[in-house]
Amino acid sequence: MQTVTYRWPTAVVTDTPELLRWTGFGGALLLTAGAWAVSARTGGAVALGVAIAGAGLVVLTWALLGRTRPDPGWLRRTLAWWCAPLLAAPPLFSADVFSYLAQGEVAANGLDPNMVSPAAGASAEAVARVGVYWRETPSPYGPLFTTVERAITEVTGGDPVLGIGLYRLVAALGLLLVVWAVPRLAAMAGVQERTALWLGVMNPLVLWHLIGGVHNDALMLGLMLSGTVVALHALRELKWWQYTAGVVLIGLGAQVKLPALVALAIVGTALARRLGGGWVRFVTAGFAMVAAAGVVSVVTSLAGGSGFGWVQALGTPSKVNSWMAPTNWPGYLAGAVFGPQAGQAMLSSARIAGLVLILCGVAVLLGRQLRGRISEVTSLGMMMSLIVVLGPVIQPWYLLWAVLPLAACLPVGTWRTRVAVLTGVFALLVPPLAGNFAGRVPELVAAYVVGIALVGGAYLVLRRARVSVAQA
Repeated sequence: MQTVTYRWPTAVVTDTPELLRWTGFGGALLLTAGAWAVSARTGGAVALGVAIAGAGLVVLTWALLGRTRPDPGWLRRTLAWWCAPLLAAPPLFSADVFSYLAQGEVAANGLDPNMVSPAAGASAEAVARVGVYWRETPSPYGPLFTTVERAITEVTGGDPVLGIGLYRLVAALGLLLVVWAVPRLAAMAGVQERTALWLGVMNPLVLWHLIGGVHNDALMLGLMLSGTVVALHALRELKWWQYTAGVVLIGLGAQVKLPALVALAIVGTALARRLGGGWVRFVTAGFAMVAAAGVVSVVTSLAGGSGFGWVQALGTPSKVNSWMAPTNWPGYLAGAVFGPQAGQAMLSSARIAGLVLILCGVAVLLGRQLRGRISEVTSLGMMMSLIVVLGPVIQPWYLLWAVLPLAACLPVGTWRTRVAVLTGVFALLVPPLAGNFAGRVPELVAAYVVGIALVGGAYLVLRRARVSVAQA
């Protein structure tokens, strides 16, 4: 039997996980309700403020939960509770899922979405829902995801509501793979499962962008991380079929989004080290990984019937100048001082410099991994960090490429705290609903005032409320 008593001390305490669980669940409910109200064009700034408050509540309770010590099973159940309302939410923080729907329609019409844009191959209704940046651009995704897009369109007949539901199911399956993989990667790196789950899979970016935003990064990360676990476990006793299965899973992840290929470099280097190390084995393993990636790519492209047009569309995301990417900042500065032409030239130069730095950094990290100076999980987290920070485009959900492996390898300390703070900041960096707020700045400001006031009030309550559970 359990009895629950409430007291009113003067500071937040760390023995209130149940209160934090249900406060976070309430925040997810508020976010979902506010998002639907905004989508229905009712409530205006108040509805948007409620959605912002819900997002803020989840971030607040997640941060406070980091000071508690619940067991991993409790954290997984809490993640399920927090995800549940978001499964019924409209697409949050991004409209990319509408691009998926339009690209699926292009594929279902017998065209190659990597070569044909939604504007040229999808219905006017589907194109109208796509963000203006992506209506005239082909899909940048790999053949596995193109197959998924076509299958969902054929199953739903192009119905957007059913389509979003199925994409969310795919994202949830990807998240389940992530939840399975992260604790196992943490065990390899000597990090507590509880801390890895808190920072890795419970963080708000996972909730917002993998479930709420329905991004295909969930499938990419799930396949990449689970394949890494399978391959690294196989190396302990050189179980070749299991190792091959892990390599195939990573290769499939790269057929959703190309950055997953980084994990092949990790498991290939681990194989070379397991066989005795040295540069000859390293180069041989590298060629083997390249061959494996090629075989998976060819089989996926032919089996799915999507062809090889995706190779020509890999640079599509970089056509949008992302203000979050540090490599674009010199170009923006040059453009402001010397004009658009100089700015564009500087953008191109800085992006090339970023690519060179990424390649140099990857080479250094692989060398350190080969010599046993860093673990495989640490190497993966640092490589993904280089790609995110020095790449030409940064979106808030791209941080998960680095945060998930870092959560599995960083010990408690300064760097772990910095990653957590960065995650919290990016979780609140954009409004809950994607859209153009030009001309609606007063509404947006008023919504943030409402949201901040509600979260501030909730914090005061949490600061005073204490739940003590005594078992009899």
